[in-house]
Amino acid sequence: MLVSMLVMVAATLRLCPLARAQPLCRNHIVRTGKVFPMRQQMQGDHERLSSMTTRLIRHPCQENIALYLGRQLFFTRNNFESSLLPFSIPTILQVGVPEVTHAHFAGPLLLLVVNQKVYFYDYEAEFWAPSRGIKHPVSHLSGDNCCYGEHFLCLDISSFIFAYLYGDAIAQTKIYFSDNQGRTFQKYLQKGQEELVGSLGGIFYFHSLSQIGLLLINQGRAQFLYTDYPLNHSLGLPFNYSGSLEVIVAPGQKGILLLWFEKNLLISKNVGQLVDSVPVKESQSVSHSSILEANLTIHSVAANENEMAVLTRENKLYYGSLGILTNFLIKFADQNLWSQETVLMFTKPGILQVLTPIPDASFPAFDFQKCIVNIQAVLMDPQLQIGFCKVELLQADFEDKMYIIDMNSKLELAAFMIPRPGTSPVPVVTVSNPHSLGLQAVIYENGYSYDGNIEYRLNISLRQQQHGGRADPSFTSRIQKPTMSTVTVDIANKEISCVDLKPLTAIISIGCDIDKKIVVRNEISACNKGILDPVTLQNNYSYVIEKDAYALDFLGQKSTEDLVVRYPYKKLGCPLLVYYDIPWKPVVELWRDGSFQEVIHAEYVLLEVNGLFTYTYSLTARTALCTSQPQNWSSIVKAGGHMGSYTWNRENYVSCHDPNNRVPLEWPDVPYHILGGPTDNKVTFNQRNGIYVFFISIVDPYYSYCHLENTFSVYVYGAFPLPLFPPEITILLLMLAILLSVWLAYMIPKVLHTEWGRRVWGLWAHLGRSCARSCGHVPCKCCACTEEAQTHLKIKNV
Repeated sequence: MLVSMLVMVAATLRLCPLARAQPLCRNHIVRTGKVFPMRQQMQGDHERLSSMTTRLIRHPCQENIALYLGRQLFFTRNNFESSLLPFSIPTILQVGVPEVTHAHFAGPLLLLVVNQKVYFYDYEAEFWAPSRGIKHPVSHLSGDNCCYGEHFLCLDISSFIFAYLYGDAIAQTKIYFSDNQGRTFQKYLQKGQEELVGSLGGIFYFHSLSQIGLLLINQGRAQFLYTDYPLNHSLGLPFNYSGSLEVIVAPGQKGILLLWFEKNLLISKNVGQLVDSVPVKESQSVSHSSILEANLTIHSVAANENEMAVLTRENKLYYGSLGILTNFLIKFADQNLWSQETVLMFTKPGILQVLTPIPDASFPAFDFQKCIVNIQAVLMDPQLQIGFCKVELLQADFEDKMYIIDMNSKLELAAFMIPRPGTSPVPVVTVSNPHSLGLQAVIYENGYSYDGNIEYRLNISLRQQQHGGRADPSFTSRIQKPTMSTVTVDIANKEISCVDLKPLTAIISIGCDIDKKIVVRNEISACNKGILDPVTLQNNYSYVIEKDAYALDFLGQKSTEDLVVRYPYKKLGCPLLVYYDIPWKPVVELWRDGSFQEVIHAEYVLLEVNGLFTYTYSLTARTALCTSQPQNWSSIVKAGGHMGSYTWNRENYVSCHDPNNRVPLEWPDVPYHILGGPTDNKVTFNQRNGIYVFFISIVDPYYSYCHLENTFSVYVYGAFPLPLFPPEITILLLMLAILLSVWLAYMIPKVLHTEWGRRVWGLWAHLGRSCARSCGHVPCKCCACTEEAQTHLKIKNV
């Protein structure tokens, strides 16, 4: 019995090396397409990579599209599942011997830098063309891709491309950018660029932080420079490098960068602000702080949203996860995988492909040797001593979606986690752009899930820091610019064996919610009261504005002729009814997607669109308690130079109550044009009845990122017609007449008792008697005989 047991143990020991000797993957060669008629090779020049380092670029959003860059270039639409002809550029483009230095996928376009010029290939339309606008040599491209649907913000991410010359002196290099996927470029001007020292290692648009970062290289050290607040106040942490530095922006807009050169691999979780070497575990007992310390030479690096892999020239394969807290590489079992033409790529989470093109002497098309590594199966090898994953399920409805948070708005998200029995994983929520969002996450038990496991629910509440009461006052003045961020739910102490447990990520746009609009409440209209007829208004109704009441330049200069205005009833409806003699302020409502949200109390401005200036405001700069000279429409028009589009909005508004506003208060008695906000300013109308069409714009920069604008109409009634003479003159003449009558009533009796008065009275009496005798006692008017009296006198004389 003992002997048989010893035999079994010996057999088991003999089998263990065999088990450990199992290969990581089994090679197979793709030769599909050669036994069938192949599409004719495109006429053109075969491209080749200018450097000796082999690369592979996969389309982040279309998993079957990729470009292999080596001594030959190969473009695939089916993930190299068929033999391929070398990629070529049409001869008609006249590029000479095409040497490619860089490539990038931008939506449906493949961009290539060929002989220091940029060309794009529309692989859907199979169309080649040179990019326009680049006047200087370039060598590299940078950009990102958003794979979260057809949202316009997502499309903008994929459209923004930089082109630059790697290694050129940063003070004098020409940088170009494109906002249409690389079809056309224009110069990019970086403020203070001419003062920078060193060479350009790259320029990148980090959408997760709404920052543009320049990688500066100087004497073997590199660091990032950022363009926008608050990162523009300091540089990223410098790090050492040697040779040519490559930068991989991990997919998903989470701010993860992999920076590598032949002798080291570095990682940054915050777009280059902090950069660390990636540790290497050769075994459970042997580890190194970096690839440099392990004395390895990197040949190929691959990464997806959650994983990374490295193939070295020493024929060693390493794997690691891009976790939240820890990142390291673990060495897999040895297998002969390396060659000069070999590259790595992740085809799916947990599936790594080792790819090598193989020429065929009998056909022009190349075959492809593939070796598929199932990461999960490899990590189950007991020799690696990898701990099991503590989480069985992590899911959420918001995964791979885009959301919008406007100012003063918030977003509620939820995620679910089911831990492995007997474990206590720690879920964590991270935000890539903490300068834009405040974060609150509440975790509580939500009953029991399947198999008796406790199901955890994460409630995530997102809103801007300022409006959550969590921001420093000095920070709040910097939130006027829309930004973008990503929210990720992951496990803080997640093991490397959690290959299939993908972090849950959503993109959050902190900007304008396009479903919002403003409406002026119109409860009592001129049509309701019978002043205007809606049928008449709809029938091309027009009205006249007097030439003394409007100014086409919006600056108060009276016009020379009356203005005939056609009323746009379909757009404005019946005008709001307002009594002229009562100060008035509109009630402004916020609506979203057809639903009422709130009454707006933020600051806003009005302007009569036809130039009417027969209204003013109840407050002046003094009575509005302004500490600096307030803006008004005259200053806005003069600054803008025209009024083709109304230019007073949240982006150029400056409050006169802002202590940082240094404009002196020189004219305190000018009308204060801003309504809402901290004042009770109102509109006062002149004594004029008629229709006013107002443009309204919310100018408060802290209410919404949207340009909330609209137009509405008002009918002013109740004003009496203006008199022919100014009322002041009429009142003055009346008072003078009264005073004169009183004076005469006093003076005449007094004068008649004097000698001179009696003489005057006698004279008037004598004239009266003479008139009576001449007219023959016929009544006389104004001391002159009438025609009838004259006739009577003639008859008497005869």
